[in-house]
Amino acid sequence: MTPGQRRGSRWTSFLAGSNAEKPHVLREDGNPAHRVRVEHNAATLLVHLSGEDGKAWTVMAVDRATRRWAVAQAPRQLDAAEEACVLLYSDAQAATGSRQV
Repeated sequence: MTPGQRRGSRWTSFLAGSNAEKPHVLREDGNPAHRVRVEHNAATLLVHLSGEDGKAWTVMAVDRATRRWAVAQAPRQLDAAEEACVLLYSDAQAATGSRQV
């Protein structure tokens, strides 16, 4: 069992809004403040995960060519994303393969 999981409990999912034509944000079933969003460009994949209460963000940046990754956290989504990208593409990152703050 994982932390917070009770015997007999089931995993829940993140769901897209039913009224969104092209949903960009998924919300946890039963906890709509907890959100996840994935975006990408030709070089980088970003996974944005809000805090359980919808505040603060954890962002994982993945280099699409090498699958190296970095994780950053910040109160603002943009700040976390920028920091994860800086960590991913810094010289120190290239030497270690993965890094987290």
